[in-house]
Amino acid sequence: MPVDPYILLLLGTVGLAALLPARGTGAEVASGASTAAIAVLFFLYGIRLSTREALDGLKHWRLHVTVLACTFVIFPVLGLAARGLVPVLLTEPLYRGLLFLTLVPSTIQSSIAFTSIARGNVPAAICAGSFSSLAGIVLTPLLAASLLGSAAGGFAADSVLQIVLQLLVPFVAGQLSRRWLGAFVTRHRKVLGLVDRGSILLVVYTAFSEGVVQGVWHQVSPAQLAGLLVAEAVLLAVMLALTWYGAKALRFGREDRIAIQFAGSKKSLAAGLPMATVLFGAQASLAVLPLMLFHQMQLMVCAVIAKRRSRDPVEDGVSAPVPTAASGTEAGTGTRRR
Repeated sequence: MPVDPYILLLLGTVGLAALLPARGTGAEVASGASTAAIAVLFFLYGIRLSTREALDGLKHWRLHVTVLACTFVIFPVLGLAARGLVPVLLTEPLYRGLLFLTLVPSTIQSSIAFTSIARGNVPAAICAGSFSSLAGIVLTPLLAASLLGSAAGGFAADSVLQIVLQLLVPFVAGQLSRRWLGAFVTRHRKVLGLVDRGSILLVVYTAFSEGVVQGVWHQVSPAQLAGLLVAEAVLLAVMLALTWYGAKALRFGREDRIAIQFAGSKKSLAAGLPMATVLFGAQASLAVLPLMLFHQMQLMVCAVIAKRRSRDPVEDGVSAPVPTAASGTEAGTGTRRR
């Protein structure tokens, strides 16, 4: 299972922040640039999502409710259960980051790509990931305020408003601009993909620079990181099993089960990073560390699962079509269809 090259870029960005963190005026410039970059990222998300597909997807409400329940109910419950790992396996700051990870919305593009490879319900994956991201703009900060309390700054209307302005408003603007810019974005998908990934790198550099300046990295040892990886591996395994067999128990078909598994078991680095910088401030670098590790883990494991699912026998001997539009990258993942 090769490491995605984009993960190496993320790690290189963390290393750059450790050696040359942004300070003073440079930190202010980097913070403003990262805020603008994320707004552009969600503006492009809005342009890419077909309004007709979103409206058609509403008809499959049972699937979307299932994915939302996995993302914002089952995941947080498992995160709360992981409190028992403190202090044996996790430190308090790393546990808070793990709990925040469970509150983040699902991915969009990578869920679509894996669903397509596995010959699942691609339109359902498109809508499920999009609905999860939109719901997360409100639900993630509310859940963080409830479950993390003062560690996430407590509930503040200003924080929710800032996240809405940074994520939801650009997304809506993208939807409104789709009729004029949709064809342009489709033609230049690869080039604009660089903008997606560059935006995430900028946010990572800004968050980790602030963490280095504040000295938060002295709180983490290699043994603690190993414990975090073990906890995240168990979390991912449980969610992959629950989404697959739970969907079967709910009488979903094979294609829908695939969409539920990939959309319901994954977490978005693109959405989680800007939310963490707003909610955690100087502690954001520790808060997003579990999300970054889980991000790479989910990509590697889901790539293997998607390939295995693609070899499953198809009912009635008919091969499900694999839409070419599903291949692509989730902003900040670099996941490419192989």
